[in-house]
Amino acid sequence: MPETELDSNRLLAAYEKARLDLLEQRQPEGYWVGELSTSALSTATAVSALALIERHGAMDAKSGRFQNELLESELSELIVRGIQWLADHQNEDGGWGDTDKSYSNISTTMLAVAAFHLTGVPCKHADLLERAEVYIDGQGGVPGLKRRYGKDKTFAVPILANCALAGIVPWKSVSALPFELACLPQSFYRFVRMPVVSYAIPALVAIGQARFFNAPPLNPILRVVRKFCVEKSLQVLQNMQPASGGYLEAVPLTSFVVMSLAATGRVDHPVTRQGFDFLLSAMREDGSWPIDTNLATWNTTLAMNALAGAGEDVSEVASLDWLLSCQHREVHPFTGAAPGGWGWSDLSGAVPDADDTPGALLAIAEWARSPSCSADDKKRIDEAADAGIEWLFGLQNHDGGWPTFCRGWGKLPFDRSGTDLTAHALRALHGWREGRAESPPYVAAFDAGLAFIEKTQRSDGSWLPLWFGNQDIEGEENPIYGTAKVLMAYRDLGLTDTNPARRGFEWLMKSQNGDGGWGGGPAIEARSGKGRISSVEETALAVEALRGAGDDKFQPAITKGLAWLVEAVEKDRHLESSPIGFYFAKLWYHERLYPLTFTVSALGRALNCKPACPKQTAAARLTC
Repeated sequence: MPETELDSNRLLAAYEKARLDLLEQRQPEGYWVGELSTSALSTATAVSALALIERHGAMDAKSGRFQNELLESELSELIVRGIQWLADHQNEDGGWGDTDKSYSNISTTMLAVAAFHLTGVPCKHADLLERAEVYIDGQGGVPGLKRRYGKDKTFAVPILANCALAGIVPWKSVSALPFELACLPQSFYRFVRMPVVSYAIPALVAIGQARFFNAPPLNPILRVVRKFCVEKSLQVLQNMQPASGGYLEAVPLTSFVVMSLAATGRVDHPVTRQGFDFLLSAMREDGSWPIDTNLATWNTTLAMNALAGAGEDVSEVASLDWLLSCQHREVHPFTGAAPGGWGWSDLSGAVPDADDTPGALLAIAEWARSPSCSADDKKRIDEAADAGIEWLFGLQNHDGGWPTFCRGWGKLPFDRSGTDLTAHALRALHGWREGRAESPPYVAAFDAGLAFIEKTQRSDGSWLPLWFGNQDIEGEENPIYGTAKVLMAYRDLGLTDTNPARRGFEWLMKSQNGDGGWGGGPAIEARSGKGRISSVEETALAVEALRGAGDDKFQPAITKGLAWLVEAVEKDRHLESSPIGFYFAKLWYHERLYPLTFTVSALGRALNCKPACPKQTAAARLTC
C-alpha cells in the first residue's frame, strides 16, 4: 500500500473489525442509538428533584401523586439508590466530576452535597460530606463557582438555587432571574439581553420564580410586575415542555425545573408531573442518570457518513424512512426554529441545531448517490434537503458563522457561532451544491462562512470547537477536534492548498504525541507521571483530517497515527470512550459510539483511496 508502511492486512483487518462492531450496535430498524455516560451531576440534580417532590408532595393533601402513580415508599427507595450511587462514586480528592471518567469540579460537587442534604441523610455520610466541603473550600466556595462561569448565569444560578433549596447557601447568593422576559414573543428574546443562553428559558422561568418566592425584590414595582407574570410565564414553560416531559431530553435542566416548582408549592402542576415522569423513566438500573436520553440521530448520521467515507452503500445499512422522520416539519416550540432542521435525537425533547442538520444533509446526500435509490426516495430526499438547506441559511449569524440553535444570541459562550458548526454547515451545503452553487444565497453563505473560519483561526494555526473539549488541557479546550473538523471542510471544498488550511495541517502534525496518537494534555501528564495518553477519538479525527492534505510531507505522521489506531482496534481500545463531549453549560459527557464511529471513518478513508470509485470490497480498495 503506497501511502503507508503499515501491513495492508492489518489495516484491512482492523477496519473490518471496527466496521462489524459498529454494525452490531445498529438497531434492527436501521439506526444507531448509542449510550451516553452516566453522570454524577445528573444523578445529583435528579435526586434533589425527587427529594423535593417527596417532601412537598406528601404535604399536599390535594395531590394524589403517590396514591395514584407511585407509592411514597417506592419513591424513597429510588432516592436512596441515587444517593448510594453518588456515595460510591466520590473521587479521591473529595469531589465529584460530571462523568465517571471526569476530574472533580466545584459545580458537580456542590450539587452532590445539596442532594445529600435534601435527602436528610448527611449524618450517615458525614465523612463523605466533610471531604466534599474541604474540596469546595479549596475551590473557592460560592465565589469560586461564580468565577467558573463568569457572566453566564445559565448554570451558576441553578446550582446555587439547588443549594439554597437544600439550605446550604442563603437565597441572597442566588441572582434573581428576570422570568418575566419569557412572556415576550420568542422573536424578541435575542434583543433583551437574556442572562442565560437560548436553550435555558425553562430554567430562567422556574428558578427565577423560586428565587422570587423565597427572596422577593425590594423594588415594589418589580415585585408587582413579577407577581403578575408568574402564571403567564408558567404557561410559556408548559408550552415549551415536550411530550416526554424532559426539556431537551436533559436530566439536569428538567430536574432544576421540577425541584423549583415542587419547592414553591406546585407539585401538582402539569409541568412538574410530566418532568417527574421523565426523571423516573430516565433512571438507570444502577440508580444513576445520564446527562441526556440519547443522541440517536447524531449517532446515526455519524455512522452513515463514516461508512460512506469508506465507500460503503449506506442504503444497505441504514433506514432512510427513520432519518427523514427525524426532520422537524413545524415551527419548534422550544426555540421558535423554522421547519427543516434535525435535532440530536428522534425523541420529542430534541431541538433542531446546526450540527445535526448538516450531519443529516450529508447522510441523505450519500443515500441519494446509492445505485439502489429509487425515484420516489430521490424525490423525498430532495424535498428534505431543500428544507434543511433553507433552515441553515436562516440560522447563519451576521459574523458569517453558524450558532447552535438561535440566530443572533451571540452574547454568551454557547450561543455564539462555532467553528466546528460552521465547518460542518459548509460541508453539508457543498454536498448539495449541484444546481445551487451559483445562486446568491449559496455564494453569500460560503463566502461569509469561510471568512468566519479564517478569522477565528488561532495564531498557532488551530481552531477551537464549541461543543467538544479536553479535560487535560488548560481552559478545557479541544483544538484537535476543532482543527480536524475545519480541515475536513477544507478537504471537501477542495481548499487544502489555501494558507489557513496549510497552517492547520502543520499545527495538527506538530501536535501528535510521541506514541503516534493525539489527545491528552499537561493535566494527565501531571497526574500519571507519564507522557501524554492519546485517545481513540482524537487520534481518529486527526488521522482522517491529515489524510485530506494530499501532501507527502504529512505521510510519516499519518503512518504513525494509523499504526496507533490499528493497534488500538486489535486491543479493543476502540470500544473505550473518553470524556471529550461538552453538553449544555460545559457539562462533560462521553458517548459509547464515538471512538468506534470515528475509527471506522478514519480507517475506512485510509482504505478508500478513491472516494468516488464504484462500490467494491475493502480488499479491492487496497489496490485502487
